[in-house]
Amino acid sequence: MKKLLTLSMLLASIAFTAFSTEAKTTTANNVVAPQIQIQLGQNRRNNRRNYRTVRVVTQTRNVRVGRRLYRETYQTRYMPNGRVVTRIINRVRIR
Repeated sequence: MKKLLTLSMLLASIAFTAFSTEAKTTTANNVVAPQIQIQLGQNRRNNRRNYRTVRVVTQTRNVRVGRRLYRETYQTRYMPNGRVVTRIINRVRIR
């Protein structure tokens, strides 16, 4: 009984590994790594002029303070050192 059980487990493990190797070979043929890499233009990572710019975004939102509703227009500035500055430009009461 033990011999029959070990023989069946051995055959099952061999069959399992055979199916997994066939599956791996079919997917490996489909994916091909490029051998030549072509880059046109400048490398933007080395361009230091882009890092000195300040990005400014103006947004509007509705804010409720108590029973009153205001429309706030605020400006967010993203500095080159990672600092973020937010300031309110305009606040108008709606209701």
